[in-house]
Amino acid sequence: MVVDGSRLVRKLIADVLQREVPGVDVVACESVAQAREALASGPVDLVTTALALPDGDGIALARTVREAAGQKYVPVIVVSGDAQSHLESRAFTDDVTDYFDKALGHNALAAFIRGYVHPEPIPGARVLYVEDSKVVAVATKRMLERHGLKVLHFIGVEEALAHFDAHRGEDDVGADLVLTDVYLKGELSGHDLLGRLRVQFGYGKRRLPILVMTGDANPQNQSELLRAGANDLVLKPIEERLLVTKTLFQLRLSRLPVEA
Repeated sequence: MVVDGSRLVRKLIADVLQREVPGVDVVACESVAQAREALASGPVDLVTTALALPDGDGIALARTVREAAGQKYVPVIVVSGDAQSHLESRAFTDDVTDYFDKALGHNALAAFIRGYVHPEPIPGARVLYVEDSKVVAVATKRMLERHGLKVLHFIGVEEALAHFDAHRGEDDVGADLVLTDVYLKGELSGHDLLGRLRVQFGYGKRRLPILVMTGDANPQNQSELLRAGANDLVLKPIEERLLVTKTLFQLRLSRLPVEA
C-alpha cells in the first residue's frame, strides 16, 4: 500500500515495486480515509506513507495499520522531505518501522524500497563493527555475515581508530560502513568514535556511513547521535531484518551518484 498526496510520488513508488516484484498488487491511496478503506478490504504486506496527508498524518496512519483487524505486522515506511527532522526530534512512534528522506533523491528511494522487497547482498562490503560484549558481537556478526557482508570486529574504539589511522590518506578508508554500540567499556564511547570519524578524519555520511546501536530510550541522547553525524540508529534489541536492511541501504546509498 502506497499512501501519498502526490500522484508523482505514488507512481514512482508503485513503478519500483512493480519492477522489483513481478505480480505485485499496488494499492495507491492519497489520504488516510482511502488507506482505511483499503485496509478494511484485506491485509497488506508493506506500507509506505508520507508524513503530511490531506486528511491526517503518516504517524497516525501507522497506528491505523497496526490496529487493523486481520493485519499482520508489516514494514510501515515514512517517505517524506521532513523525515530527517522528525528522526532527530524522535517524533516517530514505534508504529513506524523505518523512514526515507526525499532529499536523497529518486534513485536512492528506488534502492531503499528494493532493499525491503528484494534485498540483494553486496559481496565483499566491509562492516567495521565495534562491540565489547562477546555474546552480542557473535550474534550480530552472524546476522551480517549471513547476508554476504565481511565483518571486521573490534572490541574498542581505540583499536578501530588505529585501523582507520593506518588507512589515512588512502582512497580506501579501511571499511565501507561502521556499526558501533554507543556504550563501550573503554575510555572512548561510540559517540566519541562518531565524532572522531566525522570531525578529526573528515569522513562524511556518504564516504563512510555510520550506524549506531543503542538501547538508550532517551530521545535527547538519540537526537545528539544523529546531529553528531550518525546516518541512522539501530535500536536494541536488534531485529535482523531491520539491521540488514539499514546496513545494505546505507552501503548502496554511498555508491549512488549524488543527485542534483
